[in-house]
Amino acid sequence: MDSVKQQLQEIVSAAFVAAGYSAEYGEVALSQRPELGDFQCNGALAAARPYKQNPRQIGEAVAKQLEGHPLISGVNLAGAGFLNLRLAGGFVAQMVQQMAADSERLGVNTAASPQTIIVDYGGANVAKPLHVGHVRTALIGESLKRLCRFLGHQAVGDIHMGDWGLQMGQIIVELASRYPDLPYFDASYTGPYPAESPITIAELEEVYPIASAKSKSDPVVKAAAQLATTELQNGRAGYRALWQHFVNVSIADLKKNYDTLDVHFELWLGESDVQHLIPPMLEMLKENGHAVMSEGALVMYVAEEEDKKKLPPLMLVTSQEAVGYGTTDLATIWQRVQEYDPDAILYVVDGRQQDHFHQVFRAAYKSGIADKAKLTLEHNYFGTVNGPDGKPFKTRDGGTLKLEDFIDMMIAKAYERMAEIGAAADYPEAERAEIARQVGLAALKFGDLVNHRTGDYIFDIERFSSFEGRTGPYLLYAAVRTRSILRKAAELGFLPSEVGTAASDEERDVQLKLLELPETLQHAFATRAPNHLCEYAFSLATVFNRFYRQHHILTEPNADQQASWLALCQVVVHA
Repeated sequence: MDSVKQQLQEIVSAAFVAAGYSAEYGEVALSQRPELGDFQCNGALAAARPYKQNPRQIGEAVAKQLEGHPLISGVNLAGAGFLNLRLAGGFVAQMVQQMAADSERLGVNTAASPQTIIVDYGGANVAKPLHVGHVRTALIGESLKRLCRFLGHQAVGDIHMGDWGLQMGQIIVELASRYPDLPYFDASYTGPYPAESPITIAELEEVYPIASAKSKSDPVVKAAAQLATTELQNGRAGYRALWQHFVNVSIADLKKNYDTLDVHFELWLGESDVQHLIPPMLEMLKENGHAVMSEGALVMYVAEEEDKKKLPPLMLVTSQEAVGYGTTDLATIWQRVQEYDPDAILYVVDGRQQDHFHQVFRAAYKSGIADKAKLTLEHNYFGTVNGPDGKPFKTRDGGTLKLEDFIDMMIAKAYERMAEIGAAADYPEAERAEIARQVGLAALKFGDLVNHRTGDYIFDIERFSSFEGRTGPYLLYAAVRTRSILRKAAELGFLPSEVGTAASDEERDVQLKLLELPETLQHAFATRAPNHLCEYAFSLATVFNRFYRQHHILTEPNADQQASWLALCQVVVHA
């Protein structure tokens, strides 16, 4: 169905036309002064100059055309010509009832022109555990993917693992020094290689930082790691077999963590999955003159004269004949274009990678790998999770906090909070623990997503886990209470009917807030910012709680009024 804003905009635009002005001035928005009206239109001010008239005069003419319209109960002209519109109560109730009749979509239309959208998020690396810094890409990316799908787009989530860079060579060299007799390091060995991994995920996590440190401090080890990386990329059988073990044990561990967050990827691809495309891509770039040699390396110049900040060349192949992230990211775009023909690729990646993606996107467009008229490439970057000191969140001893430990910390705090208020005290321990898990995850997710993705935020476990205020547990509590009302009503034989005209300001506030849902979803999608949905959910819970405090639904003596309120509760729960 058309949203209230869409319908109202058509009405106001028609009024401008009837008054002798262009329909373009009929744009409406939620009122900034609710005491004057539900929506406002500032078109009279914009029309004043081209029509050489006083804006208030224009506003009066348009207001006259709106008088008596059945969907508008009042028109207030304020200041220099601001039109404030109050919707008829029956119309508001009718629109909410249409939402009630469509419990799955709440009347929200799907996109008229659905897009194919690939969401690149996760940021996981093989052999490295997820840490607290991965929580933002996981939650924001999953939210954007689900939002795209709800609005009718075909969205595909790709974790795009880091599984092919120098860290692979570093680990191979370290394992070769520890276990030189393993067949993977014998260049003459013809196989088959063991099916069981010679290393667990816990051992990989221990090996990687040691291997990385040695490579940074010892030039000989660094050279060996670079050589091993090149040989891996060139197909050395033993290294490929060992690398596959790294990938398999890492994915199993990653899925465990992501499942806990209810984050799921359709594609578990990595940099390695485009290796077969790199040679033909590089050949194409050389042939069309985009890839050139510079100081022994193959690069692509992406800077433009009008750039305010000069972009360095994109490194395609190093002087050691290894490819870097820029090359695999460019090849990944080529792969996605060939296999999915997407309309947009959204990269939910740390804001510190802005220059990198600027280079890659520029290279994709300049080379023709991506057609700028057909494919939108976006870096939807995010800020960091910081501790109380304003610096990236760390453990007490200064190390990076593992995501698994971060989640456990939130669940433990939720359990503690529940004990403080006596919540679920008479439940069996297993059920109480499950409730704590859900509350802890809600605190974590809402605490992250309520912040605009581009900003840093301070992680405050005390505030995030509170059952009061702008928090996940507060929203959970509001949802549980509303469902409890509906459950108790059903037990008493009270059934919802249709949503009726609001009997109070508090009830009307709930109805109007519900009607903001379509535009809120569209705004969150357009800005790639899930925090707008968090703010909406909190606002809805707040106005509903005010309504609940003033209206005793289960003891309401008027059966018709009670049935209408129960219908309103159902819409709130689904929203």
